[in-house]
Amino acid sequence: MDVHVTRSAVEGTARAPPSKSYTHRALLAAGYSDGATVVSPLVSADTRATGRAVTAFGGSVEPAPDEWSAEQDALAVDGFGGRPAVPDDVIDCGNSGTTTRLVTGTAALADGGTVLTGDESLRSRPQGPLLDALTDLGVRAESTRRNGQAPLVVDGPLSGGAVAIPGDVSSQYVTALLMAGAVTDDGIEISLTTELKSAPYVDITLELLAEFGVTAEPIGSETAAGAEGFSVPGGQTYAPADGRYEVPGDFSSISYLVAAGAVAAAPDSSVRIEGARPSAQGDAAIVDIVERMGATIDWDREAGVIGVKRSSLSGVDVDVGDTPDLLPTVAALGAAADGDTRIYNCEHVRYKETDRVAAMAEELERLGAATTEEPDALTIHGSETDLRGATVDGRADHRIVMSLAVAGLVAEGTTTIRGGEHVDVSFPGFFETIADLGGSVERAA
Repeated sequence: MDVHVTRSAVEGTARAPPSKSYTHRALLAAGYSDGATVVSPLVSADTRATGRAVTAFGGSVEPAPDEWSAEQDALAVDGFGGRPAVPDDVIDCGNSGTTTRLVTGTAALADGGTVLTGDESLRSRPQGPLLDALTDLGVRAESTRRNGQAPLVVDGPLSGGAVAIPGDVSSQYVTALLMAGAVTDDGIEISLTTELKSAPYVDITLELLAEFGVTAEPIGSETAAGAEGFSVPGGQTYAPADGRYEVPGDFSSISYLVAAGAVAAAPDSSVRIEGARPSAQGDAAIVDIVERMGATIDWDREAGVIGVKRSSLSGVDVDVGDTPDLLPTVAALGAAADGDTRIYNCEHVRYKETDRVAAMAEELERLGAATTEEPDALTIHGSETDLRGATVDGRADHRIVMSLAVAGLVAEGTTTIRGGEHVDVSFPGFFETIADLGGSVERAA
């Protein structure tokens, strides 16, 4: 689907969608339990994939994942009590890398073989370090093409133990081992062989596990950042207080609304974003980033409300080592700012749904931006940039699509974004939200 975004101003109130990261973990944690209700879940293509996986392992989700509505206020999960069954069929994870990695850990617990696959993009993403770790723990875990990528075959059961794993490819490997390790006989102790990237995502996992009554902790640090590894005792039971878990708002999605307000809010007005409750999400760093760039922004943490006004922005240096999903948003902001915005420590961002470093460099250049791409950095030269409407490719990546839409709000003329439907992965109502705020958005089949 092509989406046409024409230069326009935005104002008013929007509500953040629930967090995709928390919804994935909450659904799987509820699956590990005897049963739990997940309140305020994000309904998206990716989270449906995790819901289907829970069902494949012997649990059930009501309503069934393919019947979820956009306004779904709760999901009742009848879990498999920490003992997943061997699936009757291949688990199709679609485009969801999070589902694939977290569920690979679940598959290792089953007493038999599980096959996991997904779409073309997912089958290009690295899974090798997690497969190697499971192999070291005594599980058969293989890539059918022997390239460390899906389709995957995992044959358990996993009893636990000690294992070493790199931390600079994906923090989701650590999350998968921690979540599965809690219900093993012996627990799992993880040693990191390289510095952990995207550490806040492991903090999200630790926070959610605690909410489900599961103990897990970093080694050598109070938080995931700087940890030498992680430990989770075995024999634990997943059980949230009162049998319920409420998903917080998603700061990755909030980042696009914050950016839209910072670059395109109507004069003497603002964009107000509800549902911004504090949590372990590293992407809350977007508030500090836009403030450093010169935006007028206020975050009432108690009320969970962010207000942002249009301001003259200046380029800054941004380290996305722990916040990889912010790179596309910050790149779009940099294209609307004066001076250079240098985004660094970002090599791992090349291994997402697409190479997001190259994608943002190339697509912003189509819009008239001047960029410099390095292996571990992307610089947007705002003072040499004159954004003008053009046809750009969303690269079948929800975050690329939404970031280009932000740029389209300030580009002269109309920007056509190909593949607009991919926002369904994390923010299904994104374009409706931008239109409700006054943005000029037209969708074509």
